[in-house]
Amino acid sequence: MGLPSESDLVDVVNHRNGNYAPIRDQEDPILGIFDKPLPCFGCGIGWFSLLLGFVFPVMWYYAAFLYFGKYYHRDPRERTGLQASAIAALICTTAVFIVAQARKLLASWYVQLLIPEAVWASL
Repeated sequence: MGLPSESDLVDVVNHRNGNYAPIRDQEDPILGIFDKPLPCFGCGIGWFSLLLGFVFPVMWYYAAFLYFGKYYHRDPRERTGLQASAIAALICTTAVFIVAQARKLLASWYVQLLIPEAVWASL
């Protein structure tokens, strides 16, 4: 055990400032986990948005905006949750588009069934 390296001292200073400080493995210094827990009850913004999106779908779009804005560069643990929310936003948008088109198509068929062809010709 020698003196602490300069990167260890920087990590201590960053930790005191409230920033994330990686905890280094003694055998493999590249490995590390973040000391602070994730926001939103420890599950991260992405997963929290995914769960809350089933009640408020706007949260999926918020998380997709964060994902495409590269929010996960702040904390790589957020990436999977934000990806899942972006996929949920894509599925929701596709479903809304399909339902809107089907409703439009069914409404036109319904009008044709209600109004006889002779009336259409006179209009």
